[in-house]
Amino acid sequence: MALVKWSPERELLNVEREFNKLFRSFGSRFGSTSEEGDAEYENAVWMPLAGISEDKDRYTIRLDLPGVSKSDVKISYVEGQLNISGERKQEKESKDSKYHRMERVFGKYYRSFTLPQQIREDQIEAEFKDGQLSITVPKAEEAKPKEIEVKVK
Repeated sequence: MALVKWSPERELLNVEREFNKLFRSFGSRFGSTSEEGDAEYENAVWMPLAGISEDKDRYTIRLDLPGVSKSDVKISYVEGQLNISGERKQEKESKDSKYHRMERVFGKYYRSFTLPQQIREDQIEAEFKDGQLSITVPKAEEAKPKEIEVKVK
């Protein structure tokens, strides 16, 4: 009998997958389909932690990807969806050592974010440094807050 390691993240991913399959089946029946990213999503083993911030000019998305090289990060933007996928490769195991605890997850990862409509998609930028991916999404002029002066009479 094989020993299977229980992973709460994997269980949450499975629940999310099942809901997404359900909604995709409804969408395909009524003419709305979104195939981009489905293969990466279905094969994902884990999801990197993310933080999203906003200021008056841009949105910034930061993902923690320790142990991932720049070449193992794929970013795409399609119809309002920003998709980040890739793989964290497992370290080579030494024959002279054995693991007592393994909390780090290896394998394919996937995250997807729905971005607002009013952005400058041609100016999205990404930077990868010290295991953190930072993606900057500039807002379109019409989305930026405008200050209106109030006159007192």
